[in-house]
Amino acid sequence: MRVIPAIDLQDGKCVRLFQGDFAQATEYSDDPAAVARQFAKLHTQDLHIVDLDGARSGKQHNHTIIAAIAADSEMSVQVGGGIRDRAAIATWLDAGVSRCVIGSLAITEPDAVKSWLVRYGGDHIVLALDVNIDDDGNPLITTHGWTRPSNTTVYECIEGFRDLGLRHVLCTDVSRDGALAGPNIDLYANIMTRFPELQLQASGGVRNLQDLEALRERGIPAAITGRALLDGRITRAEVVSFQQNA
Repeated sequence: MRVIPAIDLQDGKCVRLFQGDFAQATEYSDDPAAVARQFAKLHTQDLHIVDLDGARSGKQHNHTIIAAIAADSEMSVQVGGGIRDRAAIATWLDAGVSRCVIGSLAITEPDAVKSWLVRYGGDHIVLALDVNIDDDGNPLITTHGWTRPSNTTVYECIEGFRDLGLRHVLCTDVSRDGALAGPNIDLYANIMTRFPELQLQASGGVRNLQDLEALRERGIPAAITGRALLDGRITRAEVVSFQQNA
């Protein structure tokens, strides 16, 4: 299983939000490139970057920083936050980014996203699907920064893109993101049971090495972790050892 470190950018700084709330941001560094270099020492293959300013405005405010990280790093960089048209995807890919992360548009403008998936291929597009678990246990997708609920389950959404070459899906249980509450392992395992071909990225709630091991035992291909790494709850040595023993 791949461990994917995460960097969230706000005003050019590395931060973490609690459950997506911009009012509850913790600043970790004013040098995101240095954070990326530290993550590179973990011998990870991938790096996940979110432009939080872009997510709010639809404009790529941190483009220069992210492009510099992509150019400097041997990791495959995937970027999300405010990517809302084909031109933005082309710009990021031209800047050396490996994958563009598409969120709410997968629900609100699925035809456009499908056309991007066909044009650029499944290796360059990641669907970021944020879910809330309802009272009946259904993983319903929420959009627009987790502020608008939908009646579409994560399974229905994935099925709609499956035949177009969808390869990468990043799924976040909103209730667990940034809360260090443990990942929703059953949710991710259910997705993999239905869609075994996916390179699923489990996101939200990873606290420690034991959580990573539990995800690996259930066959989850990848897990994103930000706060646990930044807080030192998962150490460099643990990540390196975990990946060597994959």
